[in-house]
Amino acid sequence: MKIKDKYYRTIWLDEAQEGVVKIIDQRSLPHQLVIEDLRSLEDSATAIREMHVRGAPLIGVTAAYGMYLGLYNAPADTDWEIFIPQAMVSLQQTRPTAVDLFNVLHRMKTALAGQLNKSDLVATAKALAHEVAEESVNFCRNIGRHGLELIEQIFEQKGQQTVNILTHCNAGWMACIDHGTATAPIYAAHDKGIPIHVWVDETRPRNQGARITAFELLEHGVPHTVIVDNLGGHLMQHQQVDMVIVGTDRTTRAGDVANKIGTYLKALAAHDNQVPFYVALPSSTIDWNLRDGVKEIPIEERSGQEVKHIRGLENGTLKEVLLTPADSPVLNYGFDVTPARLVTGLITERGVCEASEAGLLALYPEGAIG
Repeated sequence: MKIKDKYYRTIWLDEAQEGVVKIIDQRSLPHQLVIEDLRSLEDSATAIREMHVRGAPLIGVTAAYGMYLGLYNAPADTDWEIFIPQAMVSLQQTRPTAVDLFNVLHRMKTALAGQLNKSDLVATAKALAHEVAEESVNFCRNIGRHGLELIEQIFEQKGQQTVNILTHCNAGWMACIDHGTATAPIYAAHDKGIPIHVWVDETRPRNQGARITAFELLEHGVPHTVIVDNLGGHLMQHQQVDMVIVGTDRTTRAGDVANKIGTYLKALAAHDNQVPFYVALPSSTIDWNLRDGVKEIPIEERSGQEVKHIRGLENGTLKEVLLTPADSPVLNYGFDVTPARLVTGLITERGVCEASEAGLLALYPEGAIG
């Protein structure tokens, strides 16, 4: 995607310097474009934990490049059988909910198994990180293609009037490598000339919708309106939302989805108002080991600082200010789980299916047990 007409991905190798990975530090958006260098495994872990990068696919790719950096910087005489598992644990502990992180590290473990030569290990990790990044781009592109068909259907049903889409948090290209998940169909429709308008939930507490989704859509020229999180239900009641598209950080084999906190409430409102509620996801986000999302998906609890404070621009300077009474306690869960029964369909890189085990297995027969 583009920022000020210049093409960017969210993460890339520094072509001029080996052992350097570049990212867009999303904490400064939309007011500043900050490019950060990752030079070590620790840099990568910090970037994931402190949300310099965020979004399930991008977290996974950042972890893969983190393994490359860790191996690149390790001494040649390192005991790899000790170092590699420790490095993976340090990355796994950064964010517990997004399953891409664990899936990518499992692939990395398999790829590195049995290798003891540093140059081979570094080359393998670097190649796999690149492979996962390119795979993510292709997955998102195809999610856009399949989701476009749904938007086209609504466009025709409305007599070729503007299609109003509500989304929550940022499941855009900033959460991936390019295109995005929930935004991929939106970009595809806009680029095809279908008139669309996006309702952008601000998405407290970190305001990823107001800061990042709105930034993306503005840069791409997509008509949109930023709304407070609690306005969505009212808009649905008054027929101002034609469909909801959100992302997911982990999807069970039964079709339950874990996404940014507040997604469940949007799904309830959509269900009550007969508004189609779609979840866009690459297969890397499916956790085939889980069935009951509410009971089994680990939900990250984050610092209360995110709720009590808010960051914004004042006189050209980014500042953080206190919102709540300083001594008020805070509870800050990062995600909630939307049961499959509330999901109209899952938009994947292989097509659209119902949110169920049967629906997912029809597209991904390799997920069958035994």
